[in-house]
Amino acid sequence: MGGQLDPAVAAVRVAVRKALQDVRPGGRVLVACSGGADSLALAAAAAFVAPRRGLTAGAVVVDHGLQAGSAERSEQVGATLRALGLAPVEVVAVAVGRAGGPEAAARDARYAALAAAAAAYEAEAVLLGHTLDDQAETVLLRLARGSGARSLAGMAARGGPAGPGGLWRRPLLGVPRATTRAACAALGLEPWEDPHNADPAYARVRVRRDALPALEQALGPGVAEALARTARLLRDDADALDAWAERELPALTGTDGSLDVDALAQLPAGVRRRCLRSAALAAGCPGTDLFAVHVDALDALVVDWHGQGPVQLPGRVSARRRCGRLDLEAGQGKS
Repeated sequence: MGGQLDPAVAAVRVAVRKALQDVRPGGRVLVACSGGADSLALAAAAAFVAPRRGLTAGAVVVDHGLQAGSAERSEQVGATLRALGLAPVEVVAVAVGRAGGPEAAARDARYAALAAAAAAYEAEAVLLGHTLDDQAETVLLRLARGSGARSLAGMAARGGPAGPGGLWRRPLLGVPRATTRAACAALGLEPWEDPHNADPAYARVRVRRDALPALEQALGPGVAEALARTARLLRDDADALDAWAERELPALTGTDGSLDVDALAQLPAGVRRRCLRSAALAAGCPGTDLFAVHVDALDALVVDWHGQGPVQLPGRVSARRRCGRLDLEAGQGKS
């Protein structure tokens, strides 16, 4: 190629450079790498970009232990990452539970391991290899479930604890999966293909193999890019509405924690519902179990009041309207 940088390699490096531009010189970042094309291209880019910015880049390989030979394969991925110049490289075996289903349980175990490694190595950021295609799949899955704007906003480019930019960073949300594969090919890296990524038992695999190609055929090319763009726009809107609700909530809340029903009713529905959700969480509702149907029931106590009884919420929280106030009490609802 006459010394010319491969465009796919360049695209991934540019994305990583942007994601790390606020990390202080001398800081450490970690790459979460499974050995697949996305995270492998990400790791190679971090190994190139980080030292040029005065940063140290390491990696974490999480062995979920869900397939035969996973320990040996994880060690092979670790060796590849060390050969790229990443240090430290830690291979972590985790125990995957059952809560929330196999995908959710594996994700919870993985993120717990990554957070522990970040704390142990005092990393300022953990880079995750989610691509534009992953974002599109996420939006389509949530759209099919009737999710609201926050869920349809997809995965955040940054999030989680630690540092002003958040611990979790997804540099490749604007980079197509085809680009990461091309980058690996240009660099002579051989990704590992996880058989789970071809198993139609998983909804995400069906979206990837069937739904998105069908949409592309029916509507023309660019569906994945459009879905990812929708996520970005909705995230901006959801952030603005969340900030509005956060400003309103203190004035609505009495010293006993109850909410002013009349003041709530004057708010736009999107802001009011966010205030109600925040109040439910503050009263003890677990966020993982608090769904739109629960917020709908709370909203009915405000804007569709006809003397109905209390609303039972997850986490043994009960909501009742009385004397112009909405009371949310812990220990009163069903578990």
